[in-house]
Amino acid sequence: MKAFAKPRVERTVPYVRESFFRGEAFAGLADAQVGALRWCATTAGLRIHGTTRCRPAEVFAALEAPCLLPAPEAPYALPTYGTAKVHRDHHIAFGRALYSVPGDLIGQEVSVRAEAGLVKVFWRGALVKVHPRQRAGERVTDPDDLPPERTAYAMRDLDRLVLAARAHGPSVGLYAERLLGGPLPWTRMRQVYRLLGYARRYGAERVDAACARALEPDVIDVGLIGRMLERATETATPSEPRPVALVLPLRFARPGTAFAPRRKEISR
Repeated sequence: MKAFAKPRVERTVPYVRESFFRGEAFAGLADAQVGALRWCATTAGLRIHGTTRCRPAEVFAALEAPCLLPAPEAPYALPTYGTAKVHRDHHIAFGRALYSVPGDLIGQEVSVRAEAGLVKVFWRGALVKVHPRQRAGERVTDPDDLPPERTAYAMRDLDRLVLAARAHGPSVGLYAERLLGGPLPWTRMRQVYRLLGYARRYGAERVDAACARALEPDVIDVGLIGRMLERATETATPSEPRPVALVLPLRFARPGTAFAPRRKEISR
């Protein structure tokens, strides 16, 4: 409603009071409602308006009624308003559920409007995200809301994580596949991220060489890769086995038969 229309709307209150219910006695709320509908149809709607010089009921039927939408079948659900802080995982907690938020809003407070089926997130008055409303304990994450380096972990996208490892070398990719090959692979995603961290720290070439060397004896241990890189032994050739010393027989050694048990004869 526009500001200049507010006085015009409030100006009708005295007219309703003086023309409809002053001096009337109603049996109850239902009786008052029936009387109000009858008064609108026979008195207020058919009078000549002082400003427009037209009958309000005729103006409503000709101009306003065609513009109205159908009445809702379901009762109106009151929205819930609140504020929430954007956490480091790009999610907010509202109504005991988690919702992802786009952009670099970590640490900021956003406004939230929760309706019957939607949750709307606002930042400085602008709508930034709309999610289906979730039940308590559930979460909804839009991959487009997350940075590319966090999307695989947040969505538990194992294929994307393996592709990121292959970008540092074929042996790194194969090592990541072996790490994620067992049951409950998402429990070992942090180990793959640790392997990718080694590639950024020591270089992809060194990490690929360390993975290739660890795969030869089929040793799947990210900690071993880290120790090899720290000691710079990822390219070292394995040492040859030491020659076995020739054991010569001892001069005074007793033969094995000397230790055999003997049966003692009992004299009669």
